[in-house]
Amino acid sequence: MPRAKKKERSMDLYEHIAALSSVEECCRFFDDLCAVTELRAMEQRFDVAKMLHAGKVYTTILNETGASSATVSRVNRVLNYGTGALAEVMDRVGQTQAAPPGGRR
Repeated sequence: MPRAKKKERSMDLYEHIAALSSVEECCRFFDDLCAVTELRAMEQRFDVAKMLHAGKVYTTILNETGASSATVSRVNRVLNYGTGALAEVMDRVGQTQAAPPGGRR
């Protein structure tokens, strides 16, 4: 049987994600698109990423998130050697959340 050809990345999904207009809409979109286990895994990896980005140690992260040491290690590798987008977005959202009304600090 011939091997399936590797599919190119579909930019259509990412364009639709970028078009979401609120956190509520984003939650509903992903609830419709993903299985609960897929969402929980992504949420856990993101929690691990936030904690690593904040400088927390592995043991604290393991205890607070319930993630495996392999997951923490994998996320740490992404933060250190990935594209940098994850840390950029966390910094951007952190700046937005830290700014008082009117955008002044």
